[in-house]
Amino acid sequence: MANLIEQELQKFSNPEEVMIFFSAHGVPVSYVEDAGDPYRDQMQDCIRLIMQELKARGTFNEHTLAYQSRVGPIQWLKPYTDEVLVDLGKKGVKSLLAVPVSFVSEHIETLEEIDMEYKELALESGIENWGRVPALGLSSTFISDLADAVIEALPSVQAITTTEVTSEGAEAGTFCKEFRAGA
Repeated sequence: MANLIEQELQKFSNPEEVMIFFSAHGVPVSYVEDAGDPYRDQMQDCIRLIMQELKARGTFNEHTLAYQSRVGPIQWLKPYTDEVLVDLGKKGVKSLLAVPVSFVSEHIETLEEIDMEYKELALESGIENWGRVPALGLSSTFISDLADAVIEALPSVQAITTTEVTSEGAEAGTFCKEFRAGA
């Protein structure tokens, strides 16, 4: 995520003036407070680690976190993305880089909500320069980190060997063998 943020910051004329705006998917407050869901703490830890990495690389931009995609009459995690965007505009923030921190792929909440609805609201609220970090998707670093996490989480799992042939004509066991070997 730090790599993607750095790349997108360079697209602004004054990258050091850009506020990094983390937008995470919201959950009902009752999930966190009543059911003990660690999501809010995990989002805060994730952002702290991302910002720590950026600072280690020499990027010291201000940042904030808000939650999007709430529905229904119940209380959701705050602050809400739409309200924060309006407040940032009122406070004179001119350049904003939206980071879909809890989304690993592009979908309606990134492509419609962030890219269209929130961008329009931000511009109407006085923010002049808008950018967005792409979701992690298929970035090679993310895929490699994900593979490492799987291997670390399952140290005793052995690859299953089979001679089944897939529709592409490759043996089904080949991927597991190559995956474990680091191919």
